[in-house]
Amino acid sequence: MNTDITASTKPEYPVIDRNPPFTTVVGNFSTLDYLRFVTITGVSVTVGYLSGIKPGIKGPSMVTGGLIGLMGGFMYAYQNSAGRIMGFFPNDDEETTKICRMERTPVVTGIVADKG
Repeated sequence: MNTDITASTKPEYPVIDRNPPFTTVVGNFSTLDYLRFVTITGVSVTVGYLSGIKPGIKGPSMVTGGLIGLMGGFMYAYQNSAGRIMGFFPNDDEETTKICRMERTPVVTGIVADKG
């Protein structure tokens, strides 16, 4: 069984990096990614607190819910960011940023051979 997603689904959008490293993906988090991350964490803390009222374990339940929400929110933001970089989600902003970086990258000049 082949579990490689790139073998079964081809990117629909321009590919920035086929195999982005962790730091690139986290550095590419958008404002919406952070908003979703914080929202998922906040909702999980609230659900954890409310589920711990009846048994009388509000604190530990709230912390556990918060940790689960923190991990889930991070994974969701990471998935969206990586999907944009790999071309599976719309990536207009990333493509513009890539073009701007390419224009600012200094070109290293070397020895040019005569063609004559």
